[in-house]
Amino acid sequence: MNSLELSNLIKQTLEDRHGNDVDIVDLTEKSTIADYFVIATARNSAHVRALCDEIEEKLEALDIYVTRKEGLRDGRWAVLDYDNVLVHVFNSDTRDFFCLEKLWKDSKIKAENE
Repeated sequence: MNSLELSNLIKQTLEDRHGNDVDIVDLTEKSTIADYFVIATARNSAHVRALCDEIEEKLEALDIYVTRKEGLRDGRWAVLDYDNVLVHVFNSDTRDFFCLEKLWKDSKIKAENE
């Protein structure tokens, strides 16, 4: 599975579990951090953790394992690192404050089936 396919699978998983405003940001020409960010908003800290748990379970079933994860305890901003894909799950206040999409404003936000 390539990075874009993985990003789309994560996006669909987040949307299926009622993650809001799910975006895929293409970093392939902009950064060596990752190929893509998948960014989503959760309703509250419990929802942040539930979304991250669902992603991990779905991907582990496909033998894809998270390399690192941060922020699950606090539940305001959790990051799952899948090497070439970084998943950011925010509560709404934290997402509005950091607004990662604006930091990477020159990066194209990918549509799911692009």
